[in-house]
Amino acid sequence: MNPLLLSHYTATSCLGRGLDAMLAALRGQRGGLAPCDFERAELDTWIGRVDGVNDVTMRADLQDYDCRNNRLAQLGLEQDGFAAHVAAAVARYGANRVGVFIGTSTSGILETEQAYRTRDPQSGALAPGFHYAETHNPYSVAAFVRAYCALRGPATAISSACSSGAKVFGSARRMIEAGLIDAAVVGGVDSLCLTTLYGFNSLELLSRQPCRPFDAARDGISIGEAAAFALLERLPGDQAPADDAVLLLGVGESSDAHHMSSPHPEGLGARTAIEQALATAGLTPADIGYINLHGTATPSNDAAESRAIAALFDATPCSSTKGATGHTLGAAGALEAVAAALALRERFIPAGVNTTQPDPELGVNYVLQSRDADMRAVLSNSFGFGGTNCSLVLGRAPGRASGRTR
Repeated sequence: MNPLLLSHYTATSCLGRGLDAMLAALRGQRGGLAPCDFERAELDTWIGRVDGVNDVTMRADLQDYDCRNNRLAQLGLEQDGFAAHVAAAVARYGANRVGVFIGTSTSGILETEQAYRTRDPQSGALAPGFHYAETHNPYSVAAFVRAYCALRGPATAISSACSSGAKVFGSARRMIEAGLIDAAVVGGVDSLCLTTLYGFNSLELLSRQPCRPFDAARDGISIGEAAAFALLERLPGDQAPADDAVLLLGVGESSDAHHMSSPHPEGLGARTAIEQALATAGLTPADIGYINLHGTATPSNDAAESRAIAALFDATPCSSTKGATGHTLGAAGALEAVAAALALRERFIPAGVNTTQPDPELGVNYVLQSRDADMRAVLSNSFGFGGTNCSLVLGRAPGRASGRTR
């Protein structure tokens, strides 16, 4: 594939708002998880809540979109000057030539939960102010981002469970390569809600402490929320990329076709996605200097991913940033792509927060201390329920790395 430029990117999560907060936390090995205090969620678990979401005021012309998920999206768009950079892209290409591709899992379902609690006791009718299409509908967040940024290009929401925020990169790439658009806003937004918290609790997948990916004592996930975005563009033909430019080099997608909620035990679908990502990037496993693991901290998922990694890589440094942010579900792929981009740009490998004793049976080189590293390319994995897998390869601009691959 032709490389695409991540000309701008941003992330908001329990680590804080914007890139500076995320970078400081990852370098300092600080997590943002806290005991669950989400309204009406009486669960013994930890969550990654974004502060201030309820205080966000929606723009007057977008009031119908008002819900926690879209408020989180707006908060994310306002960081690092991202919305202004999108406006500049519109000035370059035209509003019709900038697409929107957003991943989410539950979208604004919290708004529906609240609406059902206040429905008419006699008729059961929902309150007249409830706007399903603009809130609960999975497409609502893509429609909101499109409207907020005054875009008129194609827009779509990807809802493929926990691979959603990664698969948007593939969808945008195909649109750009087909010549239908010149740039794309890609990202993932997922917010806390009772459906998610109690749903994973019913599956007995929630840990009672901050999650510990790839740890010998790992026992489940911590749910988080996040909004992460990137602006994808073709490489400029008239000038060399900047020294710290990050490129999308490869995308791999696969389907396990194995089980609705469990990965293939040998990680075959994950391996296929990784192999495709490397092939489209024109790279080998030896070219990858760091792997941002899907790393949910459940016994079966981490084991399956480790088998895919072990089949292809030889002691490549890896970690899961979910120990710091929690599992942000439909936003995870985009959030972790931004983490991978920061690792490339700032030349460091982030440690896996909370993990203290990597499981020796998994056989991966799990990083426990953040350290400097000059890398050519990194891999970011995202694997979801239903066996929907996506791997991304991000890299430095040609000729900009030191020549070392690790």
